[in-house]
Amino acid sequence: MSYNDYELQDLTAEQQLSMSAAFPVLMRKVYVWMTLALVITGFTAYGVATSPGALQLILGNQLVFWGLVIGELALVVGVSAAINRLSLTTATMMFVLYSVINGALLAPIFLIYTSSSIATVFFITAGTFGAMALIGYTTKTDLTSMGKFLFMALLGLIIATVVNMFVKSSGFTLILSYVGVLIFVGLTAYDSQKIKQLLLQAPDAGESAQKIALLGALSLYLDFINLFLYMLRIFGKRE
Repeated sequence: MSYNDYELQDLTAEQQLSMSAAFPVLMRKVYVWMTLALVITGFTAYGVATSPGALQLILGNQLVFWGLVIGELALVVGVSAAINRLSLTTATMMFVLYSVINGALLAPIFLIYTSSSIATVFFITAGTFGAMALIGYTTKTDLTSMGKFLFMALLGLIIATVVNMFVKSSGFTLILSYVGVLIFVGLTAYDSQKIKQLLLQAPDAGESAQKIALLGALSLYLDFINLFLYMLRIFGKRE
């Protein structure tokens, strides 16, 4: 439940001042953490892609590859599920480690697509993401129902993607890519609104509120990465 106009009227002047001071600080942390995570992922991916030894270690060793995949999943689930039990420092380090592992696993895109098309798609993604985040932040419409629909659509997309791993249809892959773009465009707006609503309830910028901001950064990071990958499948030019 977020603060609405009536609730704000019921707050004391001191409470309103505390909230107004904490909110911009927390929102800034969300986007700073998300941006840093993207930078870490990008540099890691490029570093691994330009290192034959690192590529061979990851792609040529199934144990290492699947270890990274499992570790990545464990980190994102661990941060999300145990955030209240973790210290802010520990949660932040887990987020950083997740960004590094994700970057290592994304390194092959530099072998599949041209560098210029990767850069072009990145800027297209950034523009799209920024526009949808702004819409989610500023809209007065409650996006909760849309969020529920998008999560169901995401589950369907995951199932369809697994099926396509066996069917291996290039046409179906392209269709799934367009569907993925639509889903994560919507999720970007939904997550932006949800983060805003949660942080508006923070009485200060203490550790508990910063943990919420960190989870918000993780959500937006995942939205951006997935949006970028689906757009890359559509617009990326192969080597």
